[in-house]
Amino acid sequence: MPVVIDHRPSKAEAPRVRRDPAPSRLTYRLQRMWLTPLYRRVVRVGLPAFLLAMLGGLWLADEDRRAALTGSIASVVTDIQSRDEFQVRTMTIEGASPVVERALRAMLPVDLPASSFDIDLPALRLQVMQLDAVDTIDLRIKPGGILSAVVKEREPAILWRHQRGIEILDRGGHRVASVTSREVRPDLPLISGEGADLMTEEALALFDAAGPILPRVRGLVRRGERRWDLVLDFGQRIMLPETGAVVALEAAIALDRAEDMLGRDISTVDLRDPSRPVLRLGIDARNTIRTARGQPMLDADGRVIAENEG
Repeated sequence: MPVVIDHRPSKAEAPRVRRDPAPSRLTYRLQRMWLTPLYRRVVRVGLPAFLLAMLGGLWLADEDRRAALTGSIASVVTDIQSRDEFQVRTMTIEGASPVVERALRAMLPVDLPASSFDIDLPALRLQVMQLDAVDTIDLRIKPGGILSAVVKEREPAILWRHQRGIEILDRGGHRVASVTSREVRPDLPLISGEGADLMTEEALALFDAAGPILPRVRGLVRRGERRWDLVLDFGQRIMLPETGAVVALEAAIALDRAEDMLGRDISTVDLRDPSRPVLRLGIDARNTIRTARGQPMLDADGRVIAENEG
């Protein structure tokens, strides 16, 4: 009987096939996408957020659920705002006059005690700043339920007389209050004329420069919204230039101290052109000169009152 010899290797002796370590095309593309920052954000953040929003929208689609949720939130907010630590019970005001203090208390939007959440400090501050007498105000709620208001009022510096009355102004020309007459504040200097309130700093500088003759000064008059006239007693007037008014007034006062210019019968000192000052004599001085010249005397309006017989 013939013998058949099998030369094929057995399974144990068969060579092993090495597995290719390279990923498949799908796996490669997924790995490349995962390396993209935008794709990672979408998967990690965007997808969960979308699912939560969708679930929330489905839950809130029911009107009864929405009403219950709104009521629960409102109840929690009310409970928190009504707690004792948020209650404002008193209001303290510092630096305010009695009139301003009464106005501030009247402006409080709610009656005390009240929750601090019901007091709108920025709105209240804007409302208080509408008071002419208030320059600045610091509003804050302090521990212990105290609404603190620290007020800085405007300092009256000058009186302004115009067609509508008399007002008190601060150094910046801001209105402080109205008065019925100058006798209410005789300690303040007086200015008058349209546009005078816009030049309060220059007016105060002129009053300072007029120190040696200040007891005789009655006030400043704004002319044509361009320049000033300094009005003195006995009807005298110093007409100042449009620019350099302080320097011109100081020169006039120096001349008065040297020559007693304002002590003479002079009605007007015209300094509108500082290079050519002009003095206008009073009626008595003019009549004296006219009498010496043999001319008739005149009254204050320029009318002849007597003939010179000489």
